Amino acid sequence: MAALKVGFIGSGGMAKAHVGPVKAVGDVEVAAFCDVALSHAEAMAKEHGGQAFSTPKEMFEAVKLDVAYILLPPFAHGDAEFAAIENGVPFFVEKPIGNDLALSREIARKAAEKNLITCAGYMNRYRESINRAREMLQEDPAVLAYGGWIGGSPGPASSEFIGSWWAIKAKSGGQIVEQCTHTFDVVRYLCGEGEEVFAHAAVGFNPRVPGYDIDDASTVNIKLKNGGVVNLMSCCASNAGGGVTLTVHAKQSTFLFSGWEHSVEIRQKDKEPVRIAGEGDIFAVEDKVFLEAVRSGDASGIRSPYSDAVKTLEWTLAANRSIETGQPVKIEG
Repeated sequence: MAALKVGFIGSGGMAKAHVGPVKAVGDVEVAAFCDVALSHAEAMAKEHGGQAFSTPKEMFEAVKLDVAYILLPPFAHGDAEFAAIENGVPFFVEKPIGNDLALSREIARKAAEKNLITCAGYMNRYRESINRAREMLQEDPAVLAYGGWIGGSPGPASSEFIGSWWAIKAKSGGQIVEQCTHTFDVVRYLCGEGEEVFAHAAVGFNPRVPGYDIDDASTVNIKLKNGGVVNLMSCCASNAGGGVTLTVHAKQSTFLFSGWEHSVEIRQKDKEPVRIAGEGDIFAVEDKVFLEAVRSGDASGIRSPYSDAVKTLEWTLAANRSIETGQPVKIEG
């Protein structure tokens, strides 16, 4: 079988994170890089092979691709996905898949019409710790979950955020959409769908540097369809510690997840705790599953197709809307 020809749309940090695992799958040819900053695409092509382009349209017209990786900021989605769909190319989209729910729903609809294999970059769905908890929660549903994504203030120590798209809410969606989306997605995967979101935000604690208008912190309450409740927190103003955490309580079990890698301690009454370490190479696991699905035509191993990721986007955008209006927001699903 011929090698899969892969093109990357977006040639920044996430392209660097995925290109190694993609090449390691084997029988893969890195055929193209695309970026609005052509020099970035050229640098990646020089290092990894393939041609460089400045627009998705040019890339798809010039190179016959089997797979596209779309690795763009939230505000930049649309043209790349529609170009892949028009050319019948299966695609992987890094999270968050956008910041416009109507646009993402239209992309999902058109991809389904073409019966394209798609995948969104919610890599935690491939972790052993997450899937062990998911299996147990099928029989013993979640009653309460809480956690979040706590980080430091944008400033001299993180100057790349100052004036960048990340610190501009209209572009990134803020920390809820851009970072804590992973935790929202894990909650959906473990606990099921939601009915309602009610959120509050804190502002004014970080200096209002030029271009910075995201929330400094937020707390989001979610009512689950199974009757359980969730609280998820985001913060980019905690400079003496923080991290990624999630605790899930069911009647018979408690799951304590910690760290970006989502290591877990599983506790049950009168039993010794079970500890499962998170995988450090989770991008490699995720990319292998996706590329093997494209090669075989069997998408059953993909745990976060694009259409499902649209639902996670709805949760995070509902939280932002609740912050803006001061009112609870229904989740359509």
